[in-house]
Parts: sequence; C-alpha cells; structure tokens
Amino acid sequence: MTAPTAPGESAEAGAVERVIERIRSVYSRWNRHTTAVEMRRDWDALFGAEASAIPSEKADAGGVPGEWIGARDADRTIFFLHGGGHQIGSVASHRRLIADLAGSAGASALAIDYRLAPEHRYPAALDDALAAYRWMLAQGIDPARLAIAGDSAGGGLAIALLYRCRALGLPLPAAAVLLSPWTDMTASGESYTSRASLDPIHQRPMLLAMARKYLGEEGDPRDPLASPLFGDPSGLPPMLIQVGERETIVDDARLFAEKAAAGGVAVQFEIWPGMIHVFQMYPDELAEARQAVGRLGEFLRSAIP
Repeated sequence: MTAPTAPGESAEAGAVERVIERIRSVYSRWNRHTTAVEMRRDWDALFGAEASAIPSEKADAGGVPGEWIGARDADRTIFFLHGGGHQIGSVASHRRLIADLAGSAGASALAIDYRLAPEHRYPAALDDALAAYRWMLAQGIDPARLAIAGDSAGGGLAIALLYRCRALGLPLPAAAVLLSPWTDMTASGESYTSRASLDPIHQRPMLLAMARKYLGEEGDPRDPLASPLFGDPSGLPPMLIQVGERETIVDDARLFAEKAAAGGVAVQFEIWPGMIHVFQMYPDELAEARQAVGRLGEFLRSAIP
C-alpha cells in the first residue's frame, strides 16, 4: 500500500473555497421539508452545464437504465457507480467525471442510474448493480479488460458488488478505482471527529441519517454489503483509492485500504492534501482534480495493458 499522501501542487485555497461555496449554494436551499426529488433536481443542475455537452448513448443494462460514455471502440471498459449517499446523484450529475476518467484511461464507460432511497432501500441499488454487471458479461465484455469505479456511496457500492460477485462465483473485473468511498455506515472512524472542523460538507450526524434512509430503521449498518469495511476484501482485484485530506470519511477509505492490503489485495492509497469530498468532480477549478484523474487513468492503463 502506498503512503497516504499524493504528489502535485499544494491546494490553492481560493479555488477550493470557491468550490465549497458552489456546493453550499445548493445545500443551503435544503431543509427537513425538502423532498428527495427536489434535492436530486438541484444536485443534477449543479453539474448540468458540464454534463449536457458530453456525448453519451442510452443503454438498457439488464433492465437498469444507463449510459455509455467515452469511445465505444476502446479496448478497456469501466463500470461506473455514482455517489450521492444513495439518495441523490445520477449519471447526469457525474457525466463529466465519468467522461474525464474514461478519456484518461482510454476506455469506454457504462454508468447506471440505480434505484435510490428512500423510495428504494437496500438492497435495491446493489441488485441493480449486479443486474447491470451480469448484463455486461452477457454482452461479451471480457472481465480481464473491465474495471469497476465509484465515488462516495458509489465507491462503497462498487466494493459491495465485488463481494456479491465473489460469493456468486462470477468473474471479477481486473481493477477497481474508488474515490472517497463510503465504507462504514456506522461512521465509527476517528476522522469523523478529528476532521469535523476541516470538512465543510459531511458531518457524522448527516451521514448516519443518510444511512438510516438507505437501510431503513431495521437495517444493519454493519452488513458488509452495506458497509464493506466490515467484510473480507481478500481476493479482490488491484485497486487505487483516493480521498481528500479534509474529509471526515478519510478513515472509511484508509481503514478499508489497510484491511484490503492485509488480505493480500494490491492497494494504492492516496490522501490528497487540502482536498474535499470527491474533489475530482471539479476539474475546471482544481488542478488537483485533473492530476488525480490522470493518476486514475495511469493506474487503469497499467492494470489493463
């Protein structure tokens, strides 16, 4: 496992603060009366200008709506699962990030709009991810030329899908890239306290509330298919994990990386100085976002030569 730092320019504070204000311009409109539908609309609109100009092709991935993004004749494929706490986020909100990752890796990418809570609680999202993954295999996509990727809740979902495929005896992809993965729905990491003053967005009570909406009142937050930190990562493919230094969920990424490495998984783990949650989504403002996606692409080109 690599050291928990990343090279590159130090974060330009003004740029990061401008990104934070951009995010807060959306979050500040929400209150306990705001519906999930309204939050999803606002979040998609935040990235709408970047997303609308990116070519994509609609797909029915085993009954799950999705989009192909990137060069369809590429000899690498990425299966991307978006973040958003299992309540917001979509292919539309993540289309720029997916396109940047696909371009960096020389790959085509399939991203899906899996079902969201609270209308569709666990395990609906995982069931959709599995259906789409089975569909990709049935289309003749070679798992040796396939990588799985996800950010935040989508990163945790990506790991859960790997666990599920392993248990079912399905072939695993060749590699995984995880951006700020949410791996612990109990929010037990020390970083939830130590970095609370640094993280401008995600605090422990908020994440616990999101977990309850995803799992329901009777759901088990220690279920490895909901919180992969509590599972066994042995046998998973090589992976690169990136997280921002200012995130409360640093330990979600770090502890999972350590557990995976102890289980024999080839893990590269990076903490990016001065960065916030899924900073890779802001390439126009942050040089670090562009650098990080470049490193993700290098990793995938190496893992799938």
